[in-house]
Amino acid sequence: MNTATPAPTPSPVLPPTSAGGVGATAPVELQLPIQGMTCASCVRRVEKRLNAVPGVVSAEVNLATERATVKADPALTVEALKHAVEGAGFQVPEQSMQLAITGMTCASCVGRVERALRRVPGVQQAEVNLATETARVTSLGGVSTAALVAAVEKAGYAATADEGIADPGAGAVGQDGAAPRPPTPWSATGGPVLVAALLSAPLVLPMVGMLIGQHWMLNGWWQWLLATPVQFWLGARFYRAGWAALKDRSGNMDLLVALGTSAAYGLSLYGLLTEASHGGHAGAEPALYFESSAAVITLVLLGKWLEARAKRQTLGALAALKALRPDTARVRRNGQDTEVPLARLQRGDLLVVRPGERMPADGRIAEGQSLVDESMISGESLPQSRGPGDAVVGGSVNGEGLLLVTVTALGAESTLSRIVRLVENAQARKAPIQRLVDQVSAVFVPVVIGIALLTWLAWGVAGGDWSQALIHAVAVLVIACPCALGLATPAAIMVGTGVAARRGLLIKDAQALEQARAVTTVVFDKTGTLTQGRPHLQSLTPFEGLSEDEALTLAAGLQQGSEHPLGRAVRELAAQRSLQFPPAVDTRAVAGRGIEAQVQGRPLMLGSQQWLISLGVPTQTLEAASAPAHHQGMTVSWLAERRDGQPPLPLALLAFGDRLKPEAFDAVAELRAMGLRTVMLTGDNRAAAEAVAGSLKLDEVHAELMPEDKAQRVAALRSGGAHVAMVGDGINDAPALAAADVGLAMGGGTDVAMETAGITLMRGDPRLVAQAIGISRATVRKIRQNLFWAFVYNLLGIPLAALGLLNPVIAGAAMALSSVSVLGNALLLKRWKGQTR
Repeated sequence: MNTATPAPTPSPVLPPTSAGGVGATAPVELQLPIQGMTCASCVRRVEKRLNAVPGVVSAEVNLATERATVKADPALTVEALKHAVEGAGFQVPEQSMQLAITGMTCASCVGRVERALRRVPGVQQAEVNLATETARVTSLGGVSTAALVAAVEKAGYAATADEGIADPGAGAVGQDGAAPRPPTPWSATGGPVLVAALLSAPLVLPMVGMLIGQHWMLNGWWQWLLATPVQFWLGARFYRAGWAALKDRSGNMDLLVALGTSAAYGLSLYGLLTEASHGGHAGAEPALYFESSAAVITLVLLGKWLEARAKRQTLGALAALKALRPDTARVRRNGQDTEVPLARLQRGDLLVVRPGERMPADGRIAEGQSLVDESMISGESLPQSRGPGDAVVGGSVNGEGLLLVTVTALGAESTLSRIVRLVENAQARKAPIQRLVDQVSAVFVPVVIGIALLTWLAWGVAGGDWSQALIHAVAVLVIACPCALGLATPAAIMVGTGVAARRGLLIKDAQALEQARAVTTVVFDKTGTLTQGRPHLQSLTPFEGLSEDEALTLAAGLQQGSEHPLGRAVRELAAQRSLQFPPAVDTRAVAGRGIEAQVQGRPLMLGSQQWLISLGVPTQTLEAASAPAHHQGMTVSWLAERRDGQPPLPLALLAFGDRLKPEAFDAVAELRAMGLRTVMLTGDNRAAAEAVAGSLKLDEVHAELMPEDKAQRVAALRSGGAHVAMVGDGINDAPALAAADVGLAMGGGTDVAMETAGITLMRGDPRLVAQAIGISRATVRKIRQNLFWAFVYNLLGIPLAALGLLNPVIAGAAMALSSVSVLGNALLLKRWKGQTR
């Protein structure tokens, strides 16, 4: 499934035609993309399968456009058509789009938008996030953005295509190369809140005066004059959104606020007009509740403004990532250094990056040496040494040296864009725990309206004061705000994924974030995960009176120019000891055996033990010397000197091994301290695997496994009741990563592993596994706390309001506080310091 960038907009899905007249069920027309067809026979096969699906009126397949036009009953699902195409041996590709949604205020709004999107023919799945105000839509048919936007607008909201981080060169840019920024809306500045507060203050302050025995109450008509603009100008948003919900035969928070405040305002206006019609002599002074309606609207507006500010803080990590990319780049073309907008960069350009500047794009160093700070991208706290040939990432900071960098990736292909997309995808998708909220929000508003109606009837019948009964009903409507329910889960996920991103953890989706907290067993691959993934010369045993340095000098000279991993390991150790390599002449590689050459006039050879045995060296002599290294799982090579008419003379035994990462010891210790079981699965030989397992004190080890064997072992652990996290870095780990409950891929590994895993460790530090599980546990705790408080507000507030123990003003304040407190609690995740228990 493509989640990287929105697919090109295909032909739009046509709306239902009205062949049957008004009210008739007319067929809908779907454009279904199909992959894999090669000839007219394929076309006939697909058409036959599609026409056989119950509900299909007609199906025509075009080989040139690779698209099927299907007329079908509106009740027919695209899944049924997909299965038919797959039954014919072809595929229906998925496409993923993201929309920015405006106008949502609560969990009920989320449900309405999701239902509207899912009703669009061709849409397979729609997930709406209240906190990010985005919708992610997955479709199997050719669904256009226009059709999705129209569906959202019909539901009473506004939608636009949201492509996340823009590609350089895509979209409009100003003269300085920076994309134009939209003006900040008035509502986001807090202007409506300030005006509403100024108009409401003269209405609310007299209520405070009454508590101290002062009568500051304004004349009724002055109260009406102040309350009316608050009700119908500043509160117009509640009427618009509430009316849209009613037209869609559903409800939301705005409908509750509109009904409640309108009832209080209407009752007050009725009393005022009744008094005026009697010339001010209607008896007792009428009860006016203008202050209640105005104060409730003001408090709700304040709550939404504070909520919006808190949302921006929850998106801080994503905004910080997007801000890493500079607006311009210095490019060397034809010997001239020119500053150009980032939008005009091209692959292959030579960038000039001065000390202290950010890398404008991904690239490879062509010239220069420097320390590069990649902390915001990989989470690595220390600057990394980079020189010619090394890759650098756009957004990282150059240290003290001037670098010339050749651009290798731009826009959506860049590492930064991929990171941002992963974080956005994780924040846009729902956690499984959100299903409970969705079920509650679907019936919440109708139930609250029913409770409010019963409250009004019960108080009116019991006390006979229908005005006071209405105020109690208003309090029920106002206190029952489902905003907190809608924000509880996504707000915590947004902050949790942001904290993870800053620590070098990329979480692909909310499901992986939620499942990681339940892990009981962590399974590691060995090579490249717990070990450094490349051989080192672990020991060197000289013979024939040679010293270690003398034997190492001969071996390094023999390996000059060799790209074999063992040859590089020999040269690295010799360079560490500052040994000078003697030149080698008449070098010859022997396939599958080793290498030989003349070094310092001596005919030397370096290769496998079997090679020397085949040339007549006694087996027992070699095996006795190499047995300890073999028992530790090391790879053994022999340095020997050829002799005329005699077997070669062994000069030194070289034992190679893959060193453990220093961080691996702490990683396993932290996981054990968390009460987790640790297992290692490897394709390496048993001796090497058991040596690693013994050093790290792993609970279980399985060696000499093929990729499918690893997946089977993971499946066996799961069937035994374990909740398994698999950590790997190679293509051979992909099946096991997919088989686990949670897959964690090392960022230095292959793209296949990173695509399969739910969590990517941006640097090859196994200690991040415990960090990922710790962040998951902390995030899920916040989600549960938020849901608890969101439900408690309503479970306690609604009965108190129905019993007449809350007036509408206090109810409005409590409702606003519920959303802000949920967001504030989620933001506390930013203080997470790495506790893993």
